[in-house]
Amino acid sequence: MDDEQEQSPEHGPLAGFTVGVTAARRADELGALLQRRGAAVLHAPALRIVPLADDSELLAATKGIIERAPDIAVATTAIGFRGWVEAADGWGLGEELLAKLRGARILARGPKVKGAIRAAGLTEEWSPPSESMAEVLDRLLAEGVDGLRIALQLHGEPLPGFVESLRAQGAEVVGVPVYRWMPPEDIAPVDRLLEATVARTLDAVTFTSAPAVASLLSRAEQRGMLDDVLAALGHDVLPACVGPVTALPLQDRGIGTVQPERFRLGPLVQLLCRKLPGRARSLPVAGHRLEIRGHAVVVDGELRPVPPAGMSLLRALARRPGRVVARADLLRALPGAGRDEHAVETAMARLRTALGTPELIRTVVKRGYRLALDPHPEPERAEPEHADD
Repeated sequence: MDDEQEQSPEHGPLAGFTVGVTAARRADELGALLQRRGAAVLHAPALRIVPLADDSELLAATKGIIERAPDIAVATTAIGFRGWVEAADGWGLGEELLAKLRGARILARGPKVKGAIRAAGLTEEWSPPSESMAEVLDRLLAEGVDGLRIALQLHGEPLPGFVESLRAQGAEVVGVPVYRWMPPEDIAPVDRLLEATVARTLDAVTFTSAPAVASLLSRAEQRGMLDDVLAALGHDVLPACVGPVTALPLQDRGIGTVQPERFRLGPLVQLLCRKLPGRARSLPVAGHRLEIRGHAVVVDGELRPVPPAGMSLLRALARRPGRVVARADLLRALPGAGRDEHAVETAMARLRTALGTPELIRTVVKRGYRLALDPHPEPERAEPEHADD
């Protein structure tokens, strides 16, 4: 089903959920897609891209291609290929670069790259229907690469085994680093995202490049938070990756991820539209249906925002649905509440107001509070899964 069709008339499928965005490139596009479906977005670019015109490594690689033309050129991304040609033009090397590439057999990873190649006045020899670099590698190895010089346009993503396999078969591989990643100049947003992940105030974190994953985990390790971050991503906060290569640094740590079938931003957002509502806790309470989302609840299909303190109380009650939770336990669930149990009463009053249906939560005199769970409740949701189902 298309994600537009999944939206209810009142709110989008991601309403009430908070999603972290770690992308540096196309972050605005991804954020807008999420917000249009109701999500709150926490943007924390985990990397910055070195501007192509200032990239000395790209300049050196371009000069090397001009000095000694490749037999084969492999183009991996449209924006990367266009950026390379534009940067070469800026250095006064554009025509020389294109002349050398015209003499090479050009393989394109997918249709967007083919368009960029043709826009530059070149023609690709072949492109895999799957848009998979593995299929590109299989074709090269099947045809034989011994003694050939292969220019490989890199784009910031690791290509595990690709270069090694070609070199093992006798090829000379020249990497063209179209994008190089550096740590962000302002690390504060990344720190806020890490803290939100550990606090479970995020419902999902999106990743569109493996270097962004590695950078985020590296920062977590620097701050002594790595174990806590991995624990959150392994259970409560859904890591959503645009593709299997992006997911590798998490999988290496034993963290499962979800990925769309098509490695694009749109399908990534559609995947979250399906996954996150299914992970929300849903309970029959006082004759109503209560669904607990990240920073809001849905009561009988109506979205109701809840203050952070109220969400903390509600989650504590939902962990023991129908059972009394003592004020002291609820106080410990409140962020920074101190020792005054009056803070529980204040936050509880605001929570009831936010819910719009005060009878959902019952006061048990001298003991605490409980959710007014209906008799014979439906089975609780299963533990969240991160497998690629």
